[in-house]
Amino acid sequence: MTWKEYKTMDERLKFIARLLEGEKMSTLCREFGITRRTGYKMYNRYKECGLEGLNDRSRRPYRHANQLPYQVERAILMIKKEYPSWGAPKIREKLLRQFPDIHQPATSTIHAILDRHELVKPNKRRRYKAVGTPLSHAKKPNQLWCADYKGEFMLGNKRYCYPLTITDYHSRYLLACEGQESTKEQFAFMVFERAFKEFGLPDAIRTDNGLPFASPNALYGLSKLSVWWLRLGINIERIKPGNPQQNGRHERMHLTLKKETTKPPAFNILQQQDKFDDFIEVYNCKRPHQAINMKYPAELYTPSAKLYSGLPDVDYPFADKTVNITNCGRICLNQKKINITRVLAGQKVGITQTDDKIWLVSFMNYDLGYFDETTCRLEPIINPFASNLYTMSPV
Repeated sequence: MTWKEYKTMDERLKFIARLLEGEKMSTLCREFGITRRTGYKMYNRYKECGLEGLNDRSRRPYRHANQLPYQVERAILMIKKEYPSWGAPKIREKLLRQFPDIHQPATSTIHAILDRHELVKPNKRRRYKAVGTPLSHAKKPNQLWCADYKGEFMLGNKRYCYPLTITDYHSRYLLACEGQESTKEQFAFMVFERAFKEFGLPDAIRTDNGLPFASPNALYGLSKLSVWWLRLGINIERIKPGNPQQNGRHERMHLTLKKETTKPPAFNILQQQDKFDDFIEVYNCKRPHQAINMKYPAELYTPSAKLYSGLPDVDYPFADKTVNITNCGRICLNQKKINITRVLAGQKVGITQTDDKIWLVSFMNYDLGYFDETTCRLEPIINPFASNLYTMSPV
């Protein structure tokens, strides 16, 4: 017995002795610094077991989770050895047929045994990795727009400004330069909607792989902003990570923007926006561009013939069912919930049964992946947004 254990035992003996002498429980509990519940617990143990009841009891559980008798566990391992490709459900069924009188173990218990003996291959879920998409070379205005945030900078009032810029690839026309207080997607939605209303819709938009243009943890890197573009019939182009030169024309504009509007910066966001607006006027209508034979971008740019009139409806005439994705990013089928992605929340998708309990999920003209009614988990297929999207010639 350690000194600590001896001291604790001595305190308990004193407590019980004084209690037996007639002192009140509440008074003793306050003096010994314990709750009345603990005091009664010690007293009841003493009445049941005598002095032995005052000893510390083992905290070891009576049984371990997922622990089966040695013979049963051995039988499970033997079945796995004989049939290496079998998983826990098949092994459980085989075990119950061989030993019908044993207590039926759960499938998860058998899986845990296999895992403990390193007989289970780790289930590595495929995670989207940004690799970029094919890039187009626009030969007309509005075939391709480029968008990005110019690096943030501090204003005179010590607040940061995040300029969101949009240019037309062919003409270099600066469509928008809006100073934002953050890169949150709701602000980007407003900037793009204003641009769409004023200039119409482009065929494609090229961005990097950062928020809010893409979501690194979402299905195929989609974001709510890029889903909105797809619904409007706008193709997605993404440069390869670490290759800003693939958006070189836009980055070159940013150098000029930084030089002429941020050194020095204005005091607040409204004053800074005045500087951006003046820059847009000069850049588009007064500044000759060497890359376009010293013309002004305004001389080459014309608004798009595709007018913005809100989101068109989407339907799936060839799918077995049309379902809505919930706010949690799920679809419901036969009282089961299948996780898809939250960036598609509120969107309609088509599902088509391709085999027994196997379903294909499609969004617009893009096949997203398959799920089965057992696992209720979408397994992505080849990224439908990474190839065969563009009709224009590649760079």
